[in-house]
Amino acid sequence: MTNEQWEKLLAVMGGEIFDPLPVGFIIDSPWLPGWAGISTLDYYASDDKWLAANLKAVRTFPEIMFLPGFWSEFGMCTEPSAFGTKCRWAEQDLPFAEKILKTIEGVSGLEKLNVRTDGLLPFVVRRLELHRKAIEEAGHSLRFAVSRGPLNIASFLLGTTEFLMAIRTNPDETHQLLTLITNFIVAWLQYQKECLPSIEGIFVLDDIVGFLGEEDLRSAALPYLQRVFGCLDVPVRFFHNDAQGRVCAKFLSEIGINLFNFSFEHSLEEMRQWAGPNVTLLGNIPPRDVLAQGTPAEVAASVRAALEPLSDRSRIILSCGGGMPPGVPSENVQAVLLSRA
Repeated sequence: MTNEQWEKLLAVMGGEIFDPLPVGFIIDSPWLPGWAGISTLDYYASDDKWLAANLKAVRTFPEIMFLPGFWSEFGMCTEPSAFGTKCRWAEQDLPFAEKILKTIEGVSGLEKLNVRTDGLLPFVVRRLELHRKAIEEAGHSLRFAVSRGPLNIASFLLGTTEFLMAIRTNPDETHQLLTLITNFIVAWLQYQKECLPSIEGIFVLDDIVGFLGEEDLRSAALPYLQRVFGCLDVPVRFFHNDAQGRVCAKFLSEIGINLFNFSFEHSLEEMRQWAGPNVTLLGNIPPRDVLAQGTPAEVAASVRAALEPLSDRSRIILSCGGGMPPGVPSENVQAVLLSRA
């Protein structure tokens, strides 16, 4: 993000209203390689192509806040790789992290991790260190420490169905697993900040939170997310959950979250009522069916439908309900900018 964009983000989160509304998108490997004309594997394997794709995005759309900005990642394999999972790679598809726990009881065999040495983590940080000068010469700064959330990582290590069942059937082992993962995330976010002092925000992604009822959320998500979002003293604490978002909405402020990206199935007005007045909302255009597959006219209509019911446009950043999906054409991104008045 540029310094101007960062200051605008802080102003929006402080309640200042801008006309037109600011636009922000979460962009990473599902969208950037295809849009930039390279393979997904090349995007991961070549630091130069990774940098070029990100620079192309910020130069093509200078008005847009791309979040987290120059995201150094290896898809869903980034964090699970540190635990020893087998990562499977393809030329054009996203990588896949195979689970390493056959049962929840296997958690006792997991060892404490070293975020400085394990898995793909050193490559994530070194990529940013090597290209920090080029990023800053382009007028941008690295602002966010990023991680998948504790439940998300647990679901990769054990399997989604198995993990959700274990919350009820094996609560002790589940909390042991979540404690281990949360300790890892805290160390991982703190290490990113140590290596990159310009970081002033936390960005955590965890869709599995949306699969919980309130009782399970209180026991299996709330305390761990509070630790994660409290591990750095930063002004922006950004959470992405584009599964069911109502269950976590009323807990966002208690967790410490002040910027929230959620499912397009919830309107901005609904989420404002559920989350309260102090959480900045990032949304809420349908990502696949409209932003990726619709026409510019359909994108414009969706923007109007999202914004017209709002009685208060404070703490709103126009985006899609989730990360930028594959296949979004430039003309549809431009349509968002042109239709936000």
